[in-house]
Order: sequence, then structure tokens, then C-alpha cells
Amino acid sequence: MKAIVWSKNQCPFCDQAKALLKMNGIEYEERNINDGWDREDLLAAVPNARSVPQVFLEGELVGGYNEL
Repeated sequence: MKAIVWSKNQCPFCDQAKALLKMNGIEYEERNINDGWDREDLLAAVPNARSVPQVFLEGELVGGYNEL
């Protein structure tokens, strides 16, 4: 299984989402909007995004940490 995690620096929920994926052996690509990606990239992927993390599993939007 492959995941994409949209995140930002100093985000506790982002860190928890990445830890949960790692704990369950799920590889993920991090797309940090403070490092190489920007808010416009995030909104292109998730038009209604109001916060991070935004997590995709196998190309499907799951949502934030609570939904994960």
C-alpha cells in the first residue's frame, strides 16, 4: 500500500499521521507545503482542504489524521 501525506512543519497531527502509517508498515510520500510544495499544490489535490495533514491511500483521499 502506498500513501501520500500533505503536511507542514511543526504540525503535531502531521507527525502523528506519519507515525501511524509507519507503525502499520505503510510507505508514504510526504508533500510538505513548507518544503518544495506550496498551498496551491495542496489545493489542486484537495480543493476543500482547510488544514493538514491530508492523507491519500492508494490514490483515494482519506482526510486528516482523525479519518486515518
